[in-house]
Amino acid sequence: MEPAVTMRGITKSFGPIHALRGVDLDLQAGEVLALLGDNGAGKSTLVKILSGLHVPDSGTMTLDGKPVDWRRYDVARARDMGVETVYQERSLGEKQPLWRNVFVGRHLRNRLGLIDVRREKVETMKLLADVIGFRGVGLHPEARVASLSGGERQGLAIARAMYFDAAIIVLDEPTTALGVTEAEKVLSFVERLRTEGHSCLFVSHEMHHVHRIADRFALMERGRIATILKKSEISLKDLAEKLLLGEEDRP
Repeated sequence: MEPAVTMRGITKSFGPIHALRGVDLDLQAGEVLALLGDNGAGKSTLVKILSGLHVPDSGTMTLDGKPVDWRRYDVARARDMGVETVYQERSLGEKQPLWRNVFVGRHLRNRLGLIDVRREKVETMKLLADVIGFRGVGLHPEARVASLSGGERQGLAIARAMYFDAAIIVLDEPTTALGVTEAEKVLSFVERLRTEGHSCLFVSHEMHHVHRIADRFALMERGRIATILKKSEISLKDLAEKLLLGEEDRP
């Protein structure tokens, strides 16, 4: 089976700053791969290339075995090829109702080409109840995102990606600043992604969440992949120490 994502020799510079220095990375179908590293290691740049926000200076990428043409690859094309990215605190419009957040930029249309608001609200309720499992009495399509808890917001953003059948879902710091209960909700959503066959790139500084949820760990240092480890190969304690020390700081 082809990997969901294959990156080879990815480089990216911003003026004199070399953000990525020849990254090779595979995301397997149906796995959760944690992308780890200090600030400035290159994680955000790599995620933005996968998501279609940045174009690399060099290198190649395939999605489900299909080569990516960088000249035509942007956020819309990434979505068309099955890539959805959920950014921390930036994925939803807080003042907008839930149904608009679910279908923003990808509205359902009726025969006249107009937005089918009624159908979008019905689909939103199905998403809330069946995919996310929200059962609150006051929860309805017109509810504002601002009324949701942090975990519920992340759940809605993840469920939106699932609704549009994304094969590859990138989660950027999905549990940061969440309490124990809310973080647990998000981790449950991620486990469901894997169960349903989605591939997930999980970017986080929360080592206890990472070690629990990921199948493999890719550690980035100074724009490169320093090492990739399977969960069975390393304990939570050793993973945290390896990330803290860094490969280049080891004797």
